[in-house]
Amino acid sequence: MRLALIGAGRIGKVHARTIDLNPEVTLAAVADVHAEAAESLARQYGVRAISADAIFEDDGIDAVLIASSTPTHADYLERAAQSGKAVLCEKPIALDLARTREALKILEDHPVTCALGFNRRHDPQFAALKQAVADGRIGDMESLIIISRDPAPPPAEYVRASGGLFRDMMIHDFDMARWLLDEPIIQVQAQGSCLIDPAIGEAGDVDTAMVTLITASGRLCHISNSRRACYGYDQRIEAFGSAGMLQASNETETRLRFTGEPGQVEEKPKWFFLERYAQAYSAEINDFADAWQQGRAPLAGAQDGLEALRLADAAQLSLLERRPVSLDEIG
Repeated sequence: MRLALIGAGRIGKVHARTIDLNPEVTLAAVADVHAEAAESLARQYGVRAISADAIFEDDGIDAVLIASSTPTHADYLERAAQSGKAVLCEKPIALDLARTREALKILEDHPVTCALGFNRRHDPQFAALKQAVADGRIGDMESLIIISRDPAPPPAEYVRASGGLFRDMMIHDFDMARWLLDEPIIQVQAQGSCLIDPAIGEAGDVDTAMVTLITASGRLCHISNSRRACYGYDQRIEAFGSAGMLQASNETETRLRFTGEPGQVEEKPKWFFLERYAQAYSAEINDFADAWQQGRAPLAGAQDGLEALRLADAAQLSLLERRPVSLDEIG
């Protein structure tokens, strides 16, 4: 697969490094609205820095990875489909459901392999938990707990353009909940506060939130998010069922534990998503390339992006109106 990268920022650099290490995928070109950023990243990997227009016009490019700013995702995704190129798009497709649905209609009219960047599905720990649930290790799953806490809050200017905590941060957890529960979610109830950075509240968002999801059969899922965890990137999942419990724990550098007279001491979790999900990003590229070659659906696709956004919108409405929200209200 000859893959072009649109976006040479922080996440674009992560993808470029991952592509470079993958023997099945060749980085063909880099584009960015900031020409200097594209040229710098392209030089690092010995490839061309070209415009996005040139990427879509180049018949020698098989696929596009969209890692540009969120407002550009839907447009680039549509252009990739219309040019017959496979596409891996970072989440979200758009910050509103109407625009997301427009992009999905283009994908229906121009079918191509389309993966969405819900990289946590590819994490080895979470994938093992998913398989163990499917294998019946805990019997009938009854409840799910997802904890996701960033090491430090983003700047308030980022928050203003991000769509808010539910659409920017918790959307990954909504996708994990859908994937692990594997049945329709019918109701969402959210609570949120601004406890960490007053500037985030002034930007109209919360930095601490808890959400409860209820599925059609009555299963419960609790999601806890915080924009600050002084000890590092806190990423844990617990699945509880009739025959036991499964837990996916934080990743540390060596898993080393000291035990002595003062007590037990373990390393802090890895600091942020770049370190924590390095393996997941690699597996995500593998799955995308394999899906394209085999003509199958990738592990996470555009419809998953739409459904996670519906949950985020329901959570936002629940927070604003201080009540449970049915998914039927979101449409």
